[in-house]
Amino acid sequence: MSLQACADLLAQGDRDRYLATMAVAPAARETLLPLYAFNLEVARAPWVASEPMIGKMRLQWWRDVLEEIAENRPVRAHEVTTPLADVLDVPGARMLDALVAVRRWDLYTEAFEDEGHFRDYLDATGGALMWAAGRALGAVDESAFRRIGRASALANLFLAVPELEARGRKPLVDGRAGAVRHLAREALDSLDQVRLPKRGRAALLAGWRARGILKRAAGDPGRVGAGALEESEFRKRLSLLGGKRRLGL
Repeated sequence: MSLQACADLLAQGDRDRYLATMAVAPAARETLLPLYAFNLEVARAPWVASEPMIGKMRLQWWRDVLEEIAENRPVRAHEVTTPLADVLDVPGARMLDALVAVRRWDLYTEAFEDEGHFRDYLDATGGALMWAAGRALGAVDESAFRRIGRASALANLFLAVPELEARGRKPLVDGRAGAVRHLAREALDSLDQVRLPKRGRAALLAGWRARGILKRAAGDPGRVGAGALEESEFRKRLSLLGGKRRLGL
């Protein structure tokens, strides 16, 4: 029931990761569902709060959950916490605690301090989540997961730029066309350098849309601010199938 609850959360709130998870083997799915449901709960915590203090409390609640897991204590009751405790070890819980801490930036309207802060954010969110998922599936080579995770986080941020700006946020250090193109091309170059790991490949499927989104952003940076990076549902499904083939899943 808890795994089904995780699946239901993703189906409603993170459709891309839901589709990617449903496309992998059941054994991997049982590991990925609680991790991605946890990420969804954390990612949306700052946005459902009526004020920053309430958002901080929501995020702290999840940090307390991860502390309970890391210390092998019983976790508090929640549809995500029990299955999450079943798939996380101590290093995994510590890694995700850092992810939650970084999400506090989403509570405020301040811009990133500089490009380094921006890159750290992408790595601590997208990179850490994908590496945590890979580790939970037995992976030992961190590089591929971090690279694809960061590229996927950037692609997702590009998709969210119009909504974030409408909410008064400043999602990019530099939103000018040249800077956006540079970010996209740099991420694509990083993806080209990935050497697929032997273990944990199912976790990489969550980044199935990144390359296409980044290519469109690099080709026409104006599409980012215009909210014109999405492709048709048909092309999404083709992309997912292509991602499965590339990963040998």
